[in-house]
Amino acid sequence: MARLLALLGFLSFLTCAAVSFAAQSTADVSASAKMKNSALEEILGSRVEQIPREKEYVIGHGDILTISLYEEGDMSASSLPGKGRQNQVGDAPRIADSGTTVMMDGRVSLREIGDVEVVGLTLTELADYLKKLYTAIYENPTVTTTLVQSNSLRYTVMGNIAQPGIFFLDYPLTLVQVIARSGGFTEWASKKITVVRAKVREEDKAHFQGNTLKFDYDKFVSGGALDSNVFIRSGDIVIVN
Repeated sequence: MARLLALLGFLSFLTCAAVSFAAQSTADVSASAKMKNSALEEILGSRVEQIPREKEYVIGHGDILTISLYEEGDMSASSLPGKGRQNQVGDAPRIADSGTTVMMDGRVSLREIGDVEVVGLTLTELADYLKKLYTAIYENPTVTTTLVQSNSLRYTVMGNIAQPGIFFLDYPLTLVQVIARSGGFTEWASKKITVVRAKVREEDKAHFQGNTLKFDYDKFVSGGALDSNVFIRSGDIVIVN
């Protein structure tokens, strides 16, 4: 079973790629959010309510961004060296082929305007902010902000698991997929799992008691408590007993 889980995790990892996000200043986007929702409703009808809606990505420490101006190109003060390692698992530092890294102080360094605070902003908010700053230098600049690589979203797996450690959350993963990605259980595992989450969303509260979720793997594979196979969130600690 452990080998099967490891294989499933490996295949899942190979077939799922990290997603890049990009945004322009709202002043430069002709299609508003209201217009997009209206178009979706026309095409999908009542099915539009079934589309999962996630909040816009929030920039964190260690993320790699590219910030460009139309006709001016990349505005990073310095480029990243070396070739990107997009498919690396674990908590080892990751780099990309281009872009600028959000440093420990929450800032990036850009040409013409220097260091800018970015942590806690969405890509759209950052584009709007930078447009205001660059307007002092360029006439009506068009700003594009792109998330090249997310390094700030991570979760921890520990206990009776083949490969414990800190892992990057590059795409949605359920609890069972997390176990598979970590190589499956050790021979001493009771297969009882605890997930500790600092902030539990409203939609997840049914599965948590306070800040913890108890998951019985054997019960799950026998067809019970299927809805307890929740999606892992950034910052989660998965403890395998």
